[in-house]
Amino acid sequence: MIVFDLGCENSHRFEGWFASNEDFERQLGRKLVTCPLCGNANVSRLPHASHIGTGGKERAQPAAARQQYANIGSEVLTKLVEHIMDNTEDVGPAFPEEARKIHYRESVERRIRGTASHGEVDALRDKGIEVVALPIPASRLGKMH
Repeated sequence: MIVFDLGCENSHRFEGWFASNEDFERQLGRKLVTCPLCGNANVSRLPHASHIGTGGKERAQPAAARQQYANIGSEVLTKLVEHIMDNTEDVGPAFPEEARKIHYRESVERRIRGTASHGEVDALRDKGIEVVALPIPASRLGKMH
């Protein structure tokens, strides 16, 4: 997994996570990379600071304490995730299978969400199926509709 610092023409900065540089270029070319704040598809990579090893042991952080998205306030991110959750069908652990069926037109095309392991996500991406991980707010965990 590779993380790029990105920006849109409206000067919004955000991170994008991709399987490879080629994956980023392919998604960018197909206008699949858009600003999470304004939806603008005119996105470019921005310079970023390199990690500098100090020789000391990295301090481990619990998963919940790691910052996943830069320059996006938690309220904005929560609203975005809430919107996605309110406008998608939760297929739970059937997500990888259902995503394949939709991709191969064996099932009705619709917006879905669910759960998948890292291996399942990699397998979907290898088949050209777009998959995005969502940081689900604790208040929504376990809620179905």
